[in-house]
Amino acid sequence: MRLKDFITDARASLAEIYPADEARAIVTRLCSEQLGVSPQKHILEPDWEIPSPEMVLESVARLKTGEPLQYVLGKTEFYGHEFKVSPSVLIPRPETEELVDLLVREAERRALGSSGRCFRVLDLCTGSGCIVWSLAAALPVSKAIGVDISEAALAVARSQQDSNPELEVSNEPEFLQADVLAPESTASLGPFDIIVSNPPYVMDRERALMRANVLEHEPALALFVPDSDPLLFYRSIAFIASSQLAPGGFGAVEINEALGPETAALFSDAGLKDVEVLKDLFGRERFVFFRR
Repeated sequence: MRLKDFITDARASLAEIYPADEARAIVTRLCSEQLGVSPQKHILEPDWEIPSPEMVLESVARLKTGEPLQYVLGKTEFYGHEFKVSPSVLIPRPETEELVDLLVREAERRALGSSGRCFRVLDLCTGSGCIVWSLAAALPVSKAIGVDISEAALAVARSQQDSNPELEVSNEPEFLQADVLAPESTASLGPFDIIVSNPPYVMDRERALMRANVLEHEPALALFVPDSDPLLFYRSIAFIASSQLAPGGFGAVEINEALGPETAALFSDAGLKDVEVLKDLFGRERFVFFRR
C-alpha cells in the first residue's frame, strides 16, 4: 500500500467523526509514530510503499470507533515528558499541565535562597501519575506519593519510568491504593510540603456536553461525580490538606469551572489560608490554590 493512498483514505475515514483539520492532524501523528515518516513523505515520495501496513490499518479501525489517538499509541506528551496511558486512566489535558506549572513556580519561588531545600509531595487521585512524576522531575523531591482507588490506574502510574527511561526524577514516587473519600486511609502519610489533586469533577448532568470519544473510552470513575454532591472529593481533599500540609506548605486542585467559589469555600472552611480561585489560559476558573 502506498503511503499517499493510506493517508488519503485514513483522512476521509476519520473525517466522518472528526473535523477535517483534526482528522488530518491525527493521521499525521499516527504516521509519524508508527511508520516513522515525516509529514511531507507522501508528497516528496508519492510512490513510497508502507512495508507492513497491518499496524496502521488496525490503528485507523480503532480510531474510527472514536478511540482516542493517545490510547491507540499507548502514550501522550505531558509537561515535557512522554507518559504511558491506557483506558484505565484519563488522558491528561493541557489545563493539568498548567496545574503542575503553578506548583513548580511556587516551589521554586519558596526555594530561592534555601540551599538544599527538598519537597514532600502528595498527589491525590493520581491516575496515570503524570502529575506526581512531573513534579518529581521538575523539583528536588525527598518524598513523593500518588494515591488512587484504582489498582489498574496505579499499575500504569508505577510503570511510567519503565516505559520512559528518560524520565529522570530526584526521588521515584511511591504509589498507594487508598480511597481519597476515606481520609483516614491517608492519615499516616504526611506531613507534606505540596498537596495536589485533579479529582473527578464533571457532574452527571454535564455528560451531554462531552464528546463521545471521552464518554465511551475514558474511565467514568475518574471523571464523574453525582449532581447531588459534586464537591464530595474536594471536601475530603480540603480535610486532608488541613491535617497533612506542613506549616508553610501549599497546594492546588483542578476544579469544575462552574463551581469555583463553592470549591474555594471548602478550603477556607477547613482552615487553609490564602485560598484563591485561578483561571486557566482560556480564562476559565480552573484551579483553587491554598496555603497552610
